[in-house]
Amino acid sequence: MLSIPHEIISSLGISPRQALEWVRESFRIKEEGSVFLPHKTSITFEQGKFMNTMPCIVPGLNAMGVKIVTRYPERSRTIDGEILLYDYRTGRLLALMDAFWVTNARTGAVAALALQTFVNPDFRTISLMGLGNTARAAMACILSLYPEKKFTVRLLTYKTQASRFIEEFQHHGNVHFEEVEDVGRLIDGADAVISCITNAEGILAEESCFKPGVTVIPVHTKGFQNCDLFFDRVFADDRDHVKGFRYFEQFRQFGEISAVLAGKTAGRTSAQERILSYNIGLGLHDIVFARHIYDLLVNAEEREEQPSSFHFRQSMR
Repeated sequence: MLSIPHEIISSLGISPRQALEWVRESFRIKEEGSVFLPHKTSITFEQGKFMNTMPCIVPGLNAMGVKIVTRYPERSRTIDGEILLYDYRTGRLLALMDAFWVTNARTGAVAALALQTFVNPDFRTISLMGLGNTARAAMACILSLYPEKKFTVRLLTYKTQASRFIEEFQHHGNVHFEEVEDVGRLIDGADAVISCITNAEGILAEESCFKPGVTVIPVHTKGFQNCDLFFDRVFADDRDHVKGFRYFEQFRQFGEISAVLAGKTAGRTSAQERILSYNIGLGLHDIVFARHIYDLLVNAEEREEQPSSFHFRQSMR
């Protein structure tokens, strides 16, 4: 059994483009139905703390496992966790893996893929709030999807996050960054809104802030519940993740992103539709990532290579 810490994973040089491909693979597996994927269980306790348990079995990759993720606001890693990876055929425990890199990379990649899937192709402005590791991973993946397209990224100011975020990505000449201090101004007129804040008290913006044609991607769902009632289409990575939402029965139209990617369900059908994409996070993503990371390390050992010979992109640490 391997013990795989964050430092080893971050040394592998896994690019945003590779992370996007693993996410696409995960959604293909889900749509094919060749996976055992019960919905996550979540225990909320005290103030702003939770523990999620996310099991998954992927026979085609000879992998099964579970991720435990916790949120403690006072920690340096507010959201953290571990993955147990098993051999599906034998039941043997293969690895205990730090989940910090995997969680941020796969979540950011899913947000970027949802943007590419649902945003109006002629988008000019993306608004970002919650500028931690997940947002940085999403930005890195968006830039790999749109390396030449010129667009503006609005950033919600919080402490020194925005300035550090700009410093990290300012070498990309196709992107112009703006700092905004008010959520209403952040959202008003934006073509896409990606929220990576991990908690919110109440509704973040009124209906009038969301222009026709906007795509909203709440990585963490709080703050956008009112959108359920007036957005034209709502998508999610898994139906079970959202069927318990208060307004689920009032969604105008609902679909899963995996079906859209497979061409079985329509995504955006007009430039005026307001689309909401709830990407709560699948244990499937975690186990697919964990299996590939494990294989990279084992193959490197068999070739007598050192993992430190790889270089990880700073923007996805």
